[in-house]
Amino acid sequence: MIKKPIIKGTASALLILFVSTFASAQSLDSTLKNETEQLIKIAPESVFKMFREAGMKPVNRTLTTAEQQKVINAFAQLPPLHQRILKQHLLSISFMDNMPNTALTSPVDPVGGIKMFNITFRGGLLNENVSEWATWKENTCFTPAADSSYKVRVEAGRMDAMIYVLLHEATHIVDVVTGITPHPEDADAVVEPTAFTKDIWRLMNKPAEPYIDSLLEQTRFRSGKPVSISLAPDVYAKLSKTPFPSLYATAAWSEDAAELLSIYHMTTRLKQPFYVVVTKNNVEVARFEPMKNPLVKGRLGQLAAFYEP
Repeated sequence: MIKKPIIKGTASALLILFVSTFASAQSLDSTLKNETEQLIKIAPESVFKMFREAGMKPVNRTLTTAEQQKVINAFAQLPPLHQRILKQHLLSISFMDNMPNTALTSPVDPVGGIKMFNITFRGGLLNENVSEWATWKENTCFTPAADSSYKVRVEAGRMDAMIYVLLHEATHIVDVVTGITPHPEDADAVVEPTAFTKDIWRLMNKPAEPYIDSLLEQTRFRSGKPVSISLAPDVYAKLSKTPFPSLYATAAWSEDAAELLSIYHMTTRLKQPFYVVVTKNNVEVARFEPMKNPLVKGRLGQLAAFYEP
């Protein structure tokens, strides 16, 4: 006879806890939704002008309800430090059709002396998953060979590509605000390294001597030009001997920081795969999986600050 009231009371308490937690989650979801929707604005005129001067015809993209939800979901996946920094420093986000790149983070006029930023995204990104987008980006590093049997693809799961790209771009803002990497005006300036760049980078866009490789120096994000896809197995073999998590990470220390955090977060926190596969005649001949590279794993301790409550 005593057990029944206890059980009933426990059930009631659990129900109250559930309702309270559910209401709190609804409130948080509603707040995030409202805050994110308020961020979506037309890109600054300076961004439109830059693309027009490059010969493009950029057009503002008005998001559908479903597309807005993808953006809200992407913000919800960000690490705690990103959440805090963006609330203070992200003025707006924009979506544009007919822009040449995936995304662009731009400083805008400060507000009350606080650094502020806009992130402009290519609108078509909202229709891609991470694997589709990452495979496209990776293939910009290669040109077809006479032997067209080689293929490069990225296996990164089926989550929205918006999640990865927002992670990457938001990390640039966190970097500028907190000084993860140095930010000299001159790319060739020799400056005091940070914990993140020490022994990895010599200059803003020049790796430390142990990680300079003649083949990697020819790749797109180092030279500006793609290499033959027949060289892909050798490219990833060379990359696996460096602490860089991707080819894009070799471009500059700011891209290195953004790529390392993004790939770590996607794989470790969001439990997604991330690896590059090279095939020849549909048979795998090379694989690059950054989170299994000891040189990359040795740097992950530096990411702890992103997850402090």
